[in-house]
Amino acid sequence: MPDLDKKSLTEADIRSKFITPALVGLNGEKWNLMTQIREEAFFTKGRVIVRGKTVKRGEAKKADYILSYKPNLPLAVVEAKDNNHSVGAGMQQALEYAEILDVPFAYSSNGDAFLEHDRTVTSGRVTREIPLDQFPTAEELWARYRQAKGFSAKQEAVATQDYYDDGSRKIPRYYQHIAINRTVDAIARGENRILLVMATGTGKTYTAFQIIWRLWKSGAKKRILFLVDRNILADQTKTNDFKPFGQAMTKITNRTVDKAFEIYLCLYQAVTGTEEERNIYKQFSPDFFDLIVVDECHRGSADNDAAWRQVLEYFSSATQIGLTATPKETKTVSNIEYFGEPIYTYSLRQGISDGFLAPYKVVRLGLDKDLDGWRPEAGQTDKYGQIIEDREYNSKDYDRNLVLEKRTTLVAAKVTEFLKATNRFAKTIIFCENIDHAERMRQAMVNANPDLAAANAKYVMRITGDNDEGKAQLDNFIDPESTYPVIACTSRLMSTGVDAQTCHLIVLDRSIASMTEFKQIIGRGTRINEDYGKLYFTIMDFRQVTALFADPDFDGEPMQIYSPGPGETPVPPDEDPEDGLEEPPGGVVKEPPGGFGDPEPGPVRTKYYVNNVEVRVATERVQYLDANGKLITESLKDYSRKTVRSAYASLEDFLTVWRDAERKQAILEELAAKGVFLDELAEQVGRDYDAFDLVCHVAFEAPPLTRKERAEKVKKRNVFGKYGGQARAVLDALLQKYADSGLKSVESLEILKVDPLTAYGTPMEIVALFGGKPSYVAAVRELETALYQVA
Repeated sequence: MPDLDKKSLTEADIRSKFITPALVGLNGEKWNLMTQIREEAFFTKGRVIVRGKTVKRGEAKKADYILSYKPNLPLAVVEAKDNNHSVGAGMQQALEYAEILDVPFAYSSNGDAFLEHDRTVTSGRVTREIPLDQFPTAEELWARYRQAKGFSAKQEAVATQDYYDDGSRKIPRYYQHIAINRTVDAIARGENRILLVMATGTGKTYTAFQIIWRLWKSGAKKRILFLVDRNILADQTKTNDFKPFGQAMTKITNRTVDKAFEIYLCLYQAVTGTEEERNIYKQFSPDFFDLIVVDECHRGSADNDAAWRQVLEYFSSATQIGLTATPKETKTVSNIEYFGEPIYTYSLRQGISDGFLAPYKVVRLGLDKDLDGWRPEAGQTDKYGQIIEDREYNSKDYDRNLVLEKRTTLVAAKVTEFLKATNRFAKTIIFCENIDHAERMRQAMVNANPDLAAANAKYVMRITGDNDEGKAQLDNFIDPESTYPVIACTSRLMSTGVDAQTCHLIVLDRSIASMTEFKQIIGRGTRINEDYGKLYFTIMDFRQVTALFADPDFDGEPMQIYSPGPGETPVPPDEDPEDGLEEPPGGVVKEPPGGFGDPEPGPVRTKYYVNNVEVRVATERVQYLDANGKLITESLKDYSRKTVRSAYASLEDFLTVWRDAERKQAILEELAAKGVFLDELAEQVGRDYDAFDLVCHVAFEAPPLTRKERAEKVKKRNVFGKYGGQARAVLDALLQKYADSGLKSVESLEILKVDPLTAYGTPMEIVALFGGKPSYVAAVRELETALYQVA
C-alpha cells in the first residue's frame, strides 16, 4: 500500500489516522478510548446573542481532545492541525483551553509529532517535542501531576475519589469540575477554610453535593453539616441534589437533634437566635462535625456576629466551605476575611459569555417626579387629610414616606404595555420598596389587566414574607409547567434562593444601592430554559438602579439598555438610538458600610398617600452586549459594519473570500456567530436584497442590487447555453428560487424536492441530468459565480 500524502489529508484525517492511534498506543496500553478520551469535546454552550427579534447562539468552545485520568478528572488538552501546519501551530489554542479548563498539560500536533507544554513544570522543562509513538501514558501524566501537588498516598486516595454517577451520563460543566476538584484537592492537602464564588444559576448546590459526596465516600469527612438560609432551600436540596445521600441524611428542626446521621441539613436561623434555639446546635459537641458547608454565606450579613459565624466558630475544628454568588467586602463586613480569598470564581460575566446564563436587555424609564423631585404646595393634604410635611421628596422617599398613587398606576401601566407587546404570560417579578408597596402594586397590576385577573385570581399575586397565600404559590411560580401565578409582586422574599428558570421580566421599582443585593436580584432571571424558550430576559428599571452596571464591581453588563421617551412603547426597538449614552445623574451609588437595608430605627415618619399628583415618563434608553460582552452604544448597522470590517479589511478582501468559498452560506453563518444578524439588517435595509448585498452595502457602502436584479443579469448573459434542455431548465428554476428566497435555498440539495424542480424528476434523476453529483455541484458553483460576477 503506497504511503499516504499527509499534506493532502484533512485535519479530521490527521486525527483519526495519526493522533488517536498515538494516544491509544499500539496495543491500547496508553489511554482508554472509551473512558479517558473525549474527541471534539464542547465545554461551553455559546453565548446567547439577541438582536431585535432574533435570538442565536454564538460559537461554542470545543477542544479537539480532552484526556482524563478517570471520569471528571481531566489532565490534558490536545489541539490538532492538518499537516500543512507546523507541530506547534495549535499550541496557543491548546494553552488557552488548558487555562480555561484548569488542566496541567497542553499538546499540539500535526500528525508528525507532539509539542508538549507542562504547566506543572515537574520535569524542569516547560515545553518539548515528543515523537508520535512516545506520547505519555495516563499513569505518567498523573504521576507528574501528583508530584506537582505533593500528594501523599492518603491524599491521593481522596483526590481520586469517584464523582457520584446516577447512570444518566450527566457530566458536570467544566467550571463545576474546577470548583469541585480544586476544593477536594485543597481539603485533601489539609486546607480548612475555603470560599467558592459562583454566580447565581450556575449550580452551586450540585457542586456542593459532589464535593461532599467525594469527601464522604473517601472517608476523609464522616459527619457533615450543610447550612442554608431559607427553609425552601433546605427542602429543595434534600429532595433534589442531595437525594443520593438517602438514609444517611436528615434535616435538623427546632425540636429534634438525632446524632445517628452523617449528613445534616439545617436552616441556620433554626440553630441561632434565642438562647433556647442556640442550645440546639450546642447539643452537638464542638468536634461532632468535620465538614461544614455554608450556602449563600453573604446572607444574614457577613458580620462578625452573623448567624452562620456563631455556628462556624462553635465548630471551629471542622473544615468549612463558604458558597456565595456575591462575596461581600466592605469596611465592616467580610466573608473573605473569614474564609480567605476564593479558591475559584465563576462570574456572571463568564456565565453569560459561555452561554450557561441568560443575557438581558434593560428598559430604563425615568419618571418626572423621580428625576425632578416633588414638593407639596403650602398646606397641601394627602387623601386622608394629613398635612404633608413641606420638603423636597425624591425616589428614595416614594413608597416609603410618601405614596404617589398615580406613580404606582403608571408603573403598572408600563409593565402591562410591555407584556401586551411581548407575552402576557411571561413570568414577571416586580420588586417593590416594602410589603405595603407590593400590595398596592398588586392592585394596580390587577386593574391594568382586568381580563386576565378576572379569568384567574392567581394571574397577579403578592408573594411576601407576611402573606401565607402568596408564599404557598411560590413553588407554582417557580415551576415552568405551572401557568399561574404569572406576575409576582414582592419586596425582599424573592431576592434570593428563587430558582425561576422561566422568569422573562424583572421590574425594579425599589431603590437598591447594595451591589450584593443587586446581583442577587439580577440572578432571579439569569437561568436559561431552552425547552420553554427562555434564553434571555428583560429588566425594567424605574429607580435608576441599573446605574450599578457602571460599577467596576459589577461583572456582567446588559446586552441592551433602552430608555423610551414620553408616550413611546416600553418594548426596546430593534435598533439603538444613534447617539451616545450618558449615565443618569448622580452616577453609581456605592454600597455603604454594613450594606443597604431599610432605614435605621428612629422616629416613625408619617406616611402620606397622595392621589392627585400627575406622574409621567420623562426619559428612556438602549444598549446591547456584543459577542464579546462589550457594550455597544451604536445602531445595529454601525455594529455590523465594525464587525464585518474587523474580519475583512476591505471590500476586495471580502470578495476574494466570497469567490473562493465552496459554501457561501458558511461565511454568513460565521458572521451571525459574531452578532451580524442579516434577517434584522434586511428589516432595516430591505427585504429584497441578498445577504451578500447587505454585507457589501452596510460594511463597505457598495451600491446593492436586489436578488431579482442579479437573477435578470444572469439570464441576459445566457450563462447556461452549454447545458442540455432539461439541465438548463433546472438551472433557470434554481435562479428563480434565488430571486424569491436567497442563496441558502440554492446551496441545499433539499431544494430539489420542492416545486417546480420536482417536475424534472427525483433529486437523483436531476443530478443525473448533469452527469452526477460533482458536475451538479460544479454547475451550482458556476451559477453563484455568475450571480456575483458583477461585484
